[in-house]
Amino acid sequence: MAVLQMQRISICALKKDRKAILEKVQSMGVIEINHVVEEDEAFGRMDTMNARQSFDKKAQLADQALAVLGTYAPEKSSMLSSLEGKKLVEQEKFSKAAADKEKIIATANRLVGCNKEIAESKANILKLENQIESLTPWLALDVPMDHPGTDNVAMLVGMMPGGLTLDGIYAAIAEQNPELDAIDVHIIASDRDAVYLTVFCLKADEAAAEEALRSAGFARPSQVTDKVPAQLKAELEAEIAKLNKKIEEKEAEIAGCTDRREELKLISDYFRIRSEKYEVLGTLPQSQRTFVMSGYTTAEAVPAVLKTVGEKYDCVIDVEDLKEDEEAPTVLKNNSFSSSMEGIVASYGLPHKGEFDPTTIMSFFYVFFFGLMLSDAAYGAIMAIVCFVLLRKYPRMSGGMYKSIKMFMFCGISTLFWGVLFGGYFGDVIPVFSEKFFGAAVNIKELWFVPLNDPMRLLIYSMLFGVIHLFMGLGIKGYMCLKDGKVLDFFCDVVLWYVFLIGLILMLLPSEIFASIAQAEINFPPAVNTLAKALAIIGAVGLLLMSGRSSKNPALRIALGAYDLYNITGWLSDVLSYSRLLALGLATGVIASVVNQMASMIGSGVIGAIAFVIVFIVGHTLNMAINLLGAYVHTNRLQFVEFFSKFYEGGGKPFEPFHSDTKYVDIKEETL
Repeated sequence: MAVLQMQRISICALKKDRKAILEKVQSMGVIEINHVVEEDEAFGRMDTMNARQSFDKKAQLADQALAVLGTYAPEKSSMLSSLEGKKLVEQEKFSKAAADKEKIIATANRLVGCNKEIAESKANILKLENQIESLTPWLALDVPMDHPGTDNVAMLVGMMPGGLTLDGIYAAIAEQNPELDAIDVHIIASDRDAVYLTVFCLKADEAAAEEALRSAGFARPSQVTDKVPAQLKAELEAEIAKLNKKIEEKEAEIAGCTDRREELKLISDYFRIRSEKYEVLGTLPQSQRTFVMSGYTTAEAVPAVLKTVGEKYDCVIDVEDLKEDEEAPTVLKNNSFSSSMEGIVASYGLPHKGEFDPTTIMSFFYVFFFGLMLSDAAYGAIMAIVCFVLLRKYPRMSGGMYKSIKMFMFCGISTLFWGVLFGGYFGDVIPVFSEKFFGAAVNIKELWFVPLNDPMRLLIYSMLFGVIHLFMGLGIKGYMCLKDGKVLDFFCDVVLWYVFLIGLILMLLPSEIFASIAQAEINFPPAVNTLAKALAIIGAVGLLLMSGRSSKNPALRIALGAYDLYNITGWLSDVLSYSRLLALGLATGVIASVVNQMASMIGSGVIGAIAFVIVFIVGHTLNMAINLLGAYVHTNRLQFVEFFSKFYEGGGKPFEPFHSDTKYVDIKEETL
């Protein structure tokens, strides 16, 4: 439950050791580079842009080659392969791939080239197929489409609107030019859209004949060939066959490189690491013989840096505490249970410098509320078991995924706990199933009470848990005030609110309103009632007078105090927000019961049992998914809106150390 202390570390070393030190710092991944040395006559910076672009280009080439392999020789993977994480490889194996980088890049170029040739061949096949399609209506023509005719006879090839008959064509020609009588029309093919034809006429009448035909909708084809259409089609099909054979050869060549997949992954990460290293290298202030590296690191990582870098290289390492106004990145450190909820805090905003880390306290409330909202023992057991199995089976999944699944495992255990207390096991499936198929209902006794039978009781407890949650947030605010030495703020902004709120709660408990909700009367001795009124009055007066203490104007001070006192309505709405614990808890149980009733309505016997199982699986799967999502969303809301608003600001910058940010593999480093 802490924000780790950050320090500024500066390394000044010989320029000849620059790359080696940079690689060592990168492999350790504990320093966020943040230079304070400005460029001047003594210190300059080298231009690494060209080198970085070259490394990026080669990494992208390897990625493209892997994508080609994935297309034509896909890697076998399971549905949960995304949880497997990066493969851990030995440093020796990674170094061997780096030594063979030129050969591996040549393989990548060959794969990308094969893919390019396949794409070009497919594009050419498409063009050829389009040509064949355009030739199809002319296949019955036994002369080339551009045949000029004879010395005295001309041949016109073209198309006319669909639906025209031979007689209609002759009639159209005669209507346009009655003098044309030496003309012969042959319909080659026709369809709904066009009539494909050849027209023979005297050479002297060619222009007049074409003009007469155009008036009836005649048009020459956009593409003509100097070959007989059927012959050209055969040649095009032969060309397509060659291209298909070429595609098969290239696909086989690609498939033959599947054993190079791991090398391509290694070399892609190798160039990616080098690009990152050169990016930082370009920011290092350097003189003729030395260079300086500066950045943030955690205090607990400093000894490792001193040992790994300081003892091996001729250098000076300076470690200093941060300046008062220096905002360093934030690193959280919590126990195994609470660290799984760090992502929830980070999604709201990391603590800034000097702020309290709420992760540990929040994590207990988070799991507690989540389980109360889902509140079915069977659902909780399924969640916990599935998450536990995933954590054990896929230990190398990404850090964020690992924490999320671990969080849901703890939430599943909490759900199991609340389900046992409330007697919910897939809703009421046990009594429904036993009564339907065995004639006698079997009940598992709840350890506390059944919310569906006593919802107001759960509502009271939900609000009680909400008050505890909110009071904890106010208490953390008080702790932060005392930690910063703000005793007056602690008294005015925390103690007075506690006094006021406790007084109001003690006044509410014996009231008729509370009795009607709780269905039970609470009577305090007169002394307690008097104390409650006194606390409420003292708290209200104190807040009225002290909340606006920053103002020296008495009227404005009272006005600010009255406005702060008005925030009691906010407290009331916050407490009422915890009624969602009741609402989601009831929703899970009600929907589960409806599913069970639907399953039992189909009938008995073998068919009824099969139908029961089908409805049971589908219905409870949907119910669990919907209410799990609802519990997640509303539990987050209770933390972000109700809890954090009492004390937490956030806004811290995440720690982003210079490290080997690989895409495919993790490199096993030597133990420090």
